[in-house]
Amino acid sequence: MDSVLKIRTALLSFGILLFALAPPVWAQDHEQHAGHEGHEGHAGMTMPGDEKALTPAAEAKLLADKKESEFNHHVAGFFVVLAGIFLLFQDRLAKVSSAVKFVWPACFLLSGIFVLIWSDTELWPFGNRQWLEALQNNREVLQHKTFAVLLLALGTIEWQRVRGVITSIWSAWVFPAVAFAGSVLLLFHQHEAGMHGPGHMEVMARIQFEHLTYSVAGIGIGLATGLAEMKPRWQPIFGTLRGVLMIALGVLLMFYRE
Repeated sequence: MDSVLKIRTALLSFGILLFALAPPVWAQDHEQHAGHEGHEGHAGMTMPGDEKALTPAAEAKLLADKKESEFNHHVAGFFVVLAGIFLLFQDRLAKVSSAVKFVWPACFLLSGIFVLIWSDTELWPFGNRQWLEALQNNREVLQHKTFAVLLLALGTIEWQRVRGVITSIWSAWVFPAVAFAGSVLLLFHQHEAGMHGPGHMEVMARIQFEHLTYSVAGIGIGLATGLAEMKPRWQPIFGTLRGVLMIALGVLLMFYRE
């Protein structure tokens, strides 16, 4: 086994172990701490959603939104994990078929299409709400569609780079730029469903923490990609780290819960 493969195996094992197993423990501590602070800071106050029991219709709507949101995160996570695996072992898999190099950009394209269409099913064609109205008045919808556009742009450019159609130097910096932009945007992402109902303070604390871990992983992916472009001698190491972090991010998304 050569040294690069040893490093890849070690980083992959460590990354999956760290991101897949540790965050639930951190999240639990964070939830308990946030919930404790929330009760202290709002002692004697009545918070929205705790004023009275939800109606059966409202409770059913919250449950449906929760399941939809979790499903969307899990599907997106699957595509990210798949992209990370093919990116990590691309050189070896390419010996079987040259078409393998197109798989990881395709994963981003499919993920972008999925988020664009299925992230908000109250919109047409699934619901009666119009896209333009929702984009203007609902921050969460706008953010979902922005994430979709970023994924589609990234997948399209990387696909064209693999084909050899785009060879400009600037194209190499699209991936780290999009990774940074998406990670920063995640820090301001909101979930309206978590802001209502019993225990909404704890739910919001958990959602915020989960998105923080996604941001940290995304920033790491952007840094690894940028360093791989800046220092060709270290490209195998940083390229491997990018794949490991991408798999870790996908695993985190697949374990998302509200």
